[in-house]
This record gives sequence, structure tokens and C-alpha cells, in this order.
Amino acid sequence: MTFKQKGDDDYFIRLLSYLRSQFKESIIEMVPYRKSVILIKTEKNTYMLKGFHTNKRLRLQEAFTSTLRSEGFEKTYLFVHPEIKDPLFFEGTYFGCMEYISPNKTPFSFQSQKNRQEGLELLEQFHKVTSSFESRYRTIIPKGIIIEKWKDRGAAFASNLSTIKYFINEQILADMLDWANWSLSGMEKDRSLFINEPFCILHGDVAHHNFLRDSKGSLHLIDFDLISIGPALLDYLQYANRILPSLDWSFERLSLYPQFQSLLNEKAFLYALAFPADIFREWNRLIREGSYRDQHKYNQMMNLSVGQYYSRKKFIDTLKKLAK
Repeated sequence: MTFKQKGDDDYFIRLLSYLRSQFKESIIEMVPYRKSVILIKTEKNTYMLKGFHTNKRLRLQEAFTSTLRSEGFEKTYLFVHPEIKDPLFFEGTYFGCMEYISPNKTPFSFQSQKNRQEGLELLEQFHKVTSSFESRYRTIIPKGIIIEKWKDRGAAFASNLSTIKYFINEQILADMLDWANWSLSGMEKDRSLFINEPFCILHGDVAHHNFLRDSKGSLHLIDFDLISIGPALLDYLQYANRILPSLDWSFERLSLYPQFQSLLNEKAFLYALAFPADIFREWNRLIREGSYRDQHKYNQMMNLSVGQYYSRKKFIDTLKKLAK
């Protein structure tokens, strides 16, 4: 076995023993990626195990990925059911068994234009397919919300300012809070853009690590833990926030992507692009976990908050002019 998480050796040894008692196939290798994501190799097959806190959540993911495939979205995994003695339940976690997608030697990232465009096209295809069956899931998965979510995130960031001010100067912090207030006030003026139909099923976490290029070069969309129902632009808004650092916060470069061109004519979308969702999210997490003592994470946060500050400020100044 290979352990990537220090301190969890005992847990994984117990888990391996349990899995060997449950699988009828002989397990020859186990590689934990996280405590809840584990690669299993047997004499015949390779699987990915994923843990869920409830059996209901596991069954939802099984049903959703099955619906995706049956409705024509092929670029993801399916849950599979190898021969096992009982449903996999270990120390409070329900484990589902998924197809293993052999990864490409070059991991997917938003650094390249090709990847950014291909990711957008795959997301667009995902929305098109899920729009055909989202009504079936309206009573099962939550509705996508953004204004209230961002208000809560901003309030948490404000409550952490007494700590954050030791790392970032007051003028930069004041600008971040101003961006957030300007953004939310503009979004409130046209709230309908973020809540009105047509709806699809939103992915909800379009980070680079949820796009997986396989060994043959085909791109897949994975990890549907945060799916919700809402207008597709909520995913595109998050995608824009994810790729803008790679575009050096250039409005002109963002406007070249076909999927954003009509959205950039919507004032409410321009307001939403100004919200520093990534900064607030990562600082709140850093303080919650106490991981600002981790030099690597600290460096990442300083680049996000300070290193990109002037480029982001120029971008938001452009948004303010366009939104007048």
C-alpha cells in the first residue's frame, strides 16, 4: 500500500482488511488519495472507491451518474457493482465503487488555452444534457443559490478580519470589501438573472481537479457532490473566477470565449464577476483550519490576495465602467 496522508496509516490498514473480507475478487493493491477516495486493484479490475456520509447521498450519486450516461453524457464515470458480500460500510462511511479512468500523463489545468476552451465546451455539453432531465431531480437536490451564499461568505470573511489584517494591508482589505459590496448591490438589482429558468443541473465545483483527461486524451467531468438546480450561468460564473488568474485578469481575453459573450452583455453578470469569492473562500478555510502556518498554503494565499491584486483591481475597474 501507498499512503499519501500521514497519520492515517492505522485507518487504511483497517480499511484494507475490511475490504479484503468483503470483495470476492482478490485485492492486490490499495492507494489512498484522500481518506474518502481510494484506488483498489484486484487481480481482474481497477476501481475507485468513494466515501459518503450517508447511504442516501451514495444512492443519489449512483442514480445521477447513471442518468447522465443514459441521457447521452458519456464523459464521466459510472458506479459499478463488483461481487461483494455486503454493501460497503466502514467506520461510519458508505463506500461506492466507481469505474477507474486511467489518467493522462499530463494533468489537466487551466494554464493552457486549449484546456480552458475544452473545459468550457464539456461543461456546456453537461448543461445541455442535464437540462433535459433536471425536472426529475427538483425534489431530490437543492436549488442553486448565489447571493445569499456570497453574503454569508463575506460575513465570515469580515469576522476573520482581525486575523487577516496581520497578513494584508488595510487598503487592500478595504478594496476587497468594496468589491464585494459593489458586486452584491448590483446583483440584487437584477436578482432574476440568477434564479430564473431555464434550469439545468449545475456541477457546482468547476475547479481544474474535477476535469480529468484520460490516457487517450479524452476529457471527463467528475465529482458531482455539489450538484444543484439552477441557470447554467452560475457554473459559468464560477468557471470564469477559476480561469481569470490564468488570463491575468483580462476582460478582453475572457470575452473571446463564445460561452461568455452573451453573458458579458448582462450587467448583473458583470457585477457578479467582481465578487472576490475565491479570496473570501480560501481565507475563511485557512483560518478555520489554522493552516496559515503552512508555508506552502500561506504563499498561495498571498499570491491570490496580494500578488494578483493590481491585475484584479484593473479588471474590476473595467467592470465598473461597463456596468454604468
